[in-house]
Amino acid sequence: MVAQSKVAADNAVAADPRRLLDSPARDHPQPRVYRGSTRPSTVQAQSDTHFRTFRSQADFSSITRASALLDACGFYWGPLTVNAAHEKLKSEPEGTFLIRDSTQKNCFFAISVKTATGPTSIRINFQGGCFSLDGSKESFDCLFKLLEHHINSPRKLLVTPLRKIRVQPLQELCRKSIVATFGREHLNQIPLNPVLKDYLKSFPFQI
Repeated sequence: MVAQSKVAADNAVAADPRRLLDSPARDHPQPRVYRGSTRPSTVQAQSDTHFRTFRSQADFSSITRASALLDACGFYWGPLTVNAAHEKLKSEPEGTFLIRDSTQKNCFFAISVKTATGPTSIRINFQGGCFSLDGSKESFDCLFKLLEHHINSPRKLLVTPLRKIRVQPLQELCRKSIVATFGREHLNQIPLNPVLKDYLKSFPFQI
């Protein structure tokens, strides 16, 4: 998990920094270390790092929050290689997607998605406290707001996440339904006990 565990790294970057795809031919594992605001208990100091130092505590908090939500979402596959991600998606319906650790330098996560022409991967950029898909001008202060936007977009690039466990637990389905009905902005107004409210707010997204 990025910022929480060791992941495989890529020591090469595409010549064009705006290149859309994560290239499977550029997977060259090397140790990572995270400098700046990190969780030192989860990594061992090395002389180099896959990622740039966090610019601020706010950036660190954004990535930490995204990491926690990814752990809870069910369709985050961690340090999955480009080839392995595309193999999982090749027999899935168009629009099926998953989130994984990016193998590109200075990039935390990537989306692998089944398109009309086959599986492809798109970097998720993080800059100025916001997330965006590589090549897109639309940015969001939360990774899952970005996902919701593209799921609801008429383009339908993203449709259904590929979960590690295909059948979601009933409580997760209920939470999703409640969030869809009331909206995440109004969860505190629902007459429920604090424990249930905390559960709803732990993943307040319709994905």
